[in-house]
Amino acid sequence: MSTEITVGQPAPDFTLPRDGGGTVALSEMRGKQVVLYFYPKDDTPGCTKEGIAFSEAIGDFEAAGAVVIGVSKDTVAKHDKFAAKHDLKVILASDAEGNTCEDYGTWVEKSMYGKTYMGIERATFLIDAAGMVKQVWRNVKVPGHSDAVLEAVKA
Repeated sequence: MSTEITVGQPAPDFTLPRDGGGTVALSEMRGKQVVLYFYPKDDTPGCTKEGIAFSEAIGDFEAAGAVVIGVSKDTVAKHDKFAAKHDLKVILASDAEGNTCEDYGTWVEKSMYGKTYMGIERATFLIDAAGMVKQVWRNVKVPGHSDAVLEAVKA
């Protein structure tokens, strides 16, 4: 059962293994805004474009006091390859068990070519410095998305 995350509620905490080793925890990000984006799969066209777009703007996000974290169910090893291949500058967290996807309501039924299956909905959550959900983007279309998120971070 997926959860519906709404603006103004506390963002569900998580601690996940990340690219390059170690873990990333939302609770450790207090005092900074967090851009938490969920994407279906490493090294697929849309996900690659999205990772590159956020990476190209990482300096602007950091200047605005934000951390950018991408989450998928891929392994840390896959994240490491993906980040190296495309020179990604964002944190990539591995939610192999899917608990964080469930907590944020991004593990959903999808359909392609008449077949339904479970997968990650491309969605982004802007979490403020106090850990509250500030903005939510669902069913994200990649072109222009990182710019829209950056505007919201600066707002």
